[in-house]
Amino acid sequence: MELLNIKQLDLADKKVFIRCDFNVPMDDFGNISDDRRIRSALATISYCLDQNCAVILASHLGRPDGEVDMKYSLAPVARRLHQLLKKEIIIAADVVGEDAMAKAAALEGSQILLLENIRFEAGETKNNPEFAKKLAGMAEFYINDAFGVSHRAHASVEGITHFYDEKHKAAGYLLQKEIQFFGKLIEHPVRPFAAIVGGSKVSGKLEALINLLPRVDKIFIGGGMAFTFLKQMGYNIGASLVEDDLLEDAQHIMNEAKKLGVKFYLPVDVIAADRFSEDAVSKIVTAQEIPDNWMGLDIGPATVRLYREGLNDVQTVLWNGPMGVYEMEKFARGSSKIAHFVADSYATTVVGGGDTADLVQRIGLDEEMTFISTGGGASLELLEGKILPGVLPLIVKED
Repeated sequence: MELLNIKQLDLADKKVFIRCDFNVPMDDFGNISDDRRIRSALATISYCLDQNCAVILASHLGRPDGEVDMKYSLAPVARRLHQLLKKEIIIAADVVGEDAMAKAAALEGSQILLLENIRFEAGETKNNPEFAKKLAGMAEFYINDAFGVSHRAHASVEGITHFYDEKHKAAGYLLQKEIQFFGKLIEHPVRPFAAIVGGSKVSGKLEALINLLPRVDKIFIGGGMAFTFLKQMGYNIGASLVEDDLLEDAQHIMNEAKKLGVKFYLPVDVIAADRFSEDAVSKIVTAQEIPDNWMGLDIGPATVRLYREGLNDVQTVLWNGPMGVYEMEKFARGSSKIAHFVADSYATTVVGGGDTADLVQRIGLDEEMTFISTGGGASLELLEGKILPGVLPLIVKED
């Protein structure tokens, strides 16, 4: 899949609208706790500034649901951009209101305007054509560099592209990098290729698992989703998280893995707790014998050893979803140990999904991974074999 390239646009001295993904985590005091998504956008922004472009940046933050809620203001993002770019960031008081329109019209070469949270407008998530047209009216060129929302058919992601021809729109550096990396990973991985798939629910990963099966050599299952598979195998899983309506799907995935010769790993022991709490009583139990009213909240030490053995010879690792409730220190050990092992391996290591990226960053291993995707839902949909709505309009049409 070849995308329209930013380098092929005649951007010099023009006005450019860049859709970024500045949806960054904040602490209780409104401070940005992880600025990876902001730093990931700098290459595209800097390229446009080097062309003496007037740059208009747009992003969402959180879910204000079409209402103006200053708790979700992009002001902290403007401050961080100012620190990173060493340039003044003009911030609009609205999105397509009088202030934004006046500032966009007056913007000059090498100046940066950041629109207020684009989801303050209900038309964004509804992909309203009128709203998209107003956004497009601000600039001569459109660049999508927001991989994390490219699976959403929103006005600033998909709708806006209808107002630009192929010579006036393109993918930014980050979007190009993400699409190329996942494309290569799925189509031409260096083998053996292993997928580590965790998280709480099978339902969120079902399509991805089905699409991955013919492509990988090994799959390692962890997190709450493992218990749906373990219950289907007849194990006693106590009060662990389970999706009873997906037991047949779990069986289908296991049957398909067997048919395709894919090694399918499930936990052999778990850290079980008497309740979902940091101060719960916990113990190591085999996966077959989780006591009634107890719940599995992390993979156990025997599973960690088993997974390490299985991962020993792999050349490519894709990891999406933690192995347990990593937010609670008591149940983070399994995820942490697997993360250290993956980071130390000589394999190409790709981390997809917000929780997994957060996990490796918390334990200081983000620099040790080959590639950390900035998009959770978007990377999952790519793994499901889908073409993302925000990417489709940017694909080079073959003659």
